[in-house]
Amino acid sequence: MSILEEREHSRSPLIAAAELAAHPDLPVPLAHTEAELAALIGLLSLPKARIETVVIGHSRDSASRSSAAAFAAAWTARGGTVIATVHWPETAASWLRAANRLTAEPPHAWVMAAAPLGFAQLARRLRHSTAWDPARTYAFGSLADSRLPALAGPGVLDGLRGASADGATWDVRRGWVTSYAPVNSAPRSNG
Repeated sequence: MSILEEREHSRSPLIAAAELAAHPDLPVPLAHTEAELAALIGLLSLPKARIETVVIGHSRDSASRSSAAAFAAAWTARGGTVIATVHWPETAASWLRAANRLTAEPPHAWVMAAAPLGFAQLARRLRHSTAWDPARTYAFGSLADSRLPALAGPGVLDGLRGASADGATWDVRRGWVTSYAPVNSAPRSNG
């Protein structure tokens, strides 16, 4: 590893204060809907997915805690296993503790219920310091914000997917959030 590569690798992945200030209006998570929970379970239950074990991560706000608990109950009721549930604050020194707990025992998938800003910070730490894979990560609609991929950084969230309050699904590819209607409709871009 060259000196430049080593310096880049050791640099903190925290989002710069100027970037944070540019996004003062990111939404707070709302209570999940039954359609959103059903669509999320549906994504994890696709035949080719073969997902049995999950690690659940959530912000500490009440809507995210409630969504995480509802998902855990629904997932275990259908025979799935929750390896761990990890929460994190909206502001932290590095998010390393939460990142390490989320990846301590690799699941088939991660499920996130979170506020966009804290999750962007956590996702950067996950990509920088662990073997976390956004393509194996599923989320509630609070993370379907089109500003989230830019805030997290290039490639950090590519592959992340989730469900929205109306039962629609969405994914992140090449920095764009694309939504898909609950019924056979064409995709629509949010970015």
